[in-house]
Amino acid sequence: MRRIAIPERPDWRRTAEEYGFRFHTIDGEPYWEERAFYAFTLEQVEKDIEDPTAELHAMAMDLVDGIVTSESALRRLAIPENYWDWILRSWRARQPHLYGRMDFAYSGTGPARLLELNYDTPTSLFEAAFFQWEWLEDVRRRSLLPMGADQYNAIQEALVEAFATIAPSLPRPFYLSSVSTSEEDAGTVAYLRDCALQAGLDCDTIAMEDIGLGDNGGFTDLQDTVIGTLFKLYPLEDLFVEEFGKHLPFSGIQLIEPPWKAVLSNKGILPLLWEAHPRHPNLLEAHFDDGSGSLSPGWVRKPLLSREGANVELRRPDGSGETSDGPYAGGRWIRQAYAPLPEFDGNHALVGSWVVGDRACGMGIREDASAITRDTARFVPHAIVDPDWVPGAEPPPPPPAPPRGGRDDVLVA
Repeated sequence: MRRIAIPERPDWRRTAEEYGFRFHTIDGEPYWEERAFYAFTLEQVEKDIEDPTAELHAMAMDLVDGIVTSESALRRLAIPENYWDWILRSWRARQPHLYGRMDFAYSGTGPARLLELNYDTPTSLFEAAFFQWEWLEDVRRRSLLPMGADQYNAIQEALVEAFATIAPSLPRPFYLSSVSTSEEDAGTVAYLRDCALQAGLDCDTIAMEDIGLGDNGGFTDLQDTVIGTLFKLYPLEDLFVEEFGKHLPFSGIQLIEPPWKAVLSNKGILPLLWEAHPRHPNLLEAHFDDGSGSLSPGWVRKPLLSREGANVELRRPDGSGETSDGPYAGGRWIRQAYAPLPEFDGNHALVGSWVVGDRACGMGIREDASAITRDTARFVPHAIVDPDWVPGAEPPPPPPAPPRGGRDDVLVA
């Protein structure tokens, strides 16, 4: 794994906005960063990222039945009791799920170590699935990378396939939703709608603020039509504590992600995975922060329900550390063994490995000046290149390869 400087395309901002990628810069700071890329070998991708992602996903899924049928496990995860039966029903009905992202500490040597599962509302999807592939095709055309360079990225194909698979089981009408104030979330939802339309699934978007509650207890659109299925880029745990949340179990609405995903998007899944698979090479020792376990020097303390690096406390083995602020300080916590992110020229790189349906299918890299990856982290593209390749080297002849159809037809908005 290398971080390699590369010239940025002079027209990439125009290209990004043509594709609807309007959140490439956030609050005046760059979010998309293409003055460098992360280089991997095929063996690193296949053996160190893809295979462990598939294995860890299967391990996590194997835990769900035992959790949703156990009052003590649900209490450990601090899931409100009035939602337990709803969560259990959704699991027993095997309500379909769409996607998730695992975050790893990985330096190119040794096993990738799982930091957390983002299995309810993972973002950085459009930039991972679409725009970094567009970047790769373009920089190959401009001879900035060899024509044989590739990318671990079948995310869009997997999304279209997943939507086509689950479409027959979804009650209609089908809406995709996020809060109207987040351009990034709106872009992600628009991109997912494009993928659903490619799969032949008729659907539309609606702002979370525009969803109403009908007289019969169903959630409704702006025409007072009861919504059958809702993809919501909005955390389940936030719905649980809001006024409308109490109506969810009786509304008849089907959610994507489904209610049973609440047990996998909770940081408490990390100590439960460790209890089930102690000393697994891709897991970090983790315990609920209640005195039930102890760690060697070097740990990270996280709230069960924090997002985007908020309210994290990090302590290195030498006693130094970092902390982050946020709105999640009032809940329960876990402690996890410390695994340093690799540092390249002051940038700490985090590997996000995507699972769509039950398939490991791609990755994206975010980097931060902090050892804690926050919501201000930058997205940096990656490529699979020969380990001996250096910038400016004569590119080899292009190998025959099938086209990656479909991406040029997708626009976020």
